[in-house]
Amino acid sequence: MARIIEIKGRRVWDSRGRPTVEAEVVVGRGTTPLAVGRAIAPAGASTGAGEAKSVEVGQAVRNINTRIRDALRAMSVTDQHALDRRLIELDGSADKSRLGANAMVAVSLACAHAAAASLKKPLWRHLAGERRVGLPVPQIQIFGGGAHARGRVDVQDYMIVCTGAGSFAEALEWTAQVYAAAGARLAKRGALQGVADEGGYWPAFKTNEEALAELVGAIADAGLEPGTDVSIALDIAASQLYRGGSYHFALENRTLSAEQLHAMLLRWIERYPIVSIEDPFAEHDAAAMRAFTKAAGIQVVGDDFFVTNEQKVRNADGACNAVLLKPNQVGTVSETLACWQAARDAGYRGIVSARSGETEDVSIVHLAVGWGVPQLKVGSFSRSERMAKWNEGLRIEEALGAKALPYPARRLFKPR
Repeated sequence: MARIIEIKGRRVWDSRGRPTVEAEVVVGRGTTPLAVGRAIAPAGASTGAGEAKSVEVGQAVRNINTRIRDALRAMSVTDQHALDRRLIELDGSADKSRLGANAMVAVSLACAHAAAASLKKPLWRHLAGERRVGLPVPQIQIFGGGAHARGRVDVQDYMIVCTGAGSFAEALEWTAQVYAAAGARLAKRGALQGVADEGGYWPAFKTNEEALAELVGAIADAGLEPGTDVSIALDIAASQLYRGGSYHFALENRTLSAEQLHAMLLRWIERYPIVSIEDPFAEHDAAAMRAFTKAAGIQVVGDDFFVTNEQKVRNADGACNAVLLKPNQVGTVSETLACWQAARDAGYRGIVSARSGETEDVSIVHLAVGWGVPQLKVGSFSRSERMAKWNEGLRIEEALGAKALPYPARRLFKPR
């Protein structure tokens, strides 16, 4: 049985040039090292009020190198639940604010990698066990807005979902074509202002709806059929827009009530091939979420609304029908898995998601595949911290070969 013989924390840097924490877990028998696992904590720009709290990076590193190291040494690395339970007990707070969610998630994920390495398996296979698995369907940002692009447009993410693709590789191929076409359209009209935090284009639009029309145009320019081959997914990140009882859309200088926002989003769904909307209302407004989920007839995703919290999912009572899973929102691998299990119990879909501050770490791809989560969201189709994750998915799809479950895009999203 491989046991933890050393844990080390170090300060590294994320995609926004900000410090974050990496954990390294060494396992072996006795004092002989057998394997190493590493993981890096991401950081979000748009965060929910209920998220687990990170601490200053220097403090997180010290916590890993002292309290966490001392508490986890000699434990079996293959008992993820016991390791995570020890971390949670050691922290002792309701929001992970003593050890820091950044320290905890880096160690928790590094332990999972070390366990897989000690068994000479990739992490996805270790997590899957004997279950047959397949690749998730990507949601990929084309235009970035909101907190990811200094409010250039109010909606945070304009994404595509290759609903007609027959494989993960084909979905990425089509995405590359749409991404290039979207950039060409923006450049032609002088509306290209660079790229946002997650690699999507940073556009100059006059309205939020204009981006939807441009996205449909880019899909068509790429030689693909909007709504059949490629559809649209949005992240409204409405908590960022909510102030004083209303939703403020700065680009258009207008304020909407929840009822008006509900009506606007339903109009968009009628006019454009939208198959998924994330956080359409503020995180506290469960009644608006329930009403919209019932009326929309599409995938409605809770991010800030659930913050990867198992109990919030179990109490949802019809609010949303899909859950975004972000390990650093809750602090450990086991708690993230518990949230996914709660989602499945409720009949909800799941999407494993990256954050705006990312690195070369590809753990979330392995979580999505190994746990059978049917969708994956890591940002856009540019910047190496994003492409590292898409490319890891390609490697896993190749390794699975004919043993993979059928690619689920056409089953999840019917042509509109």
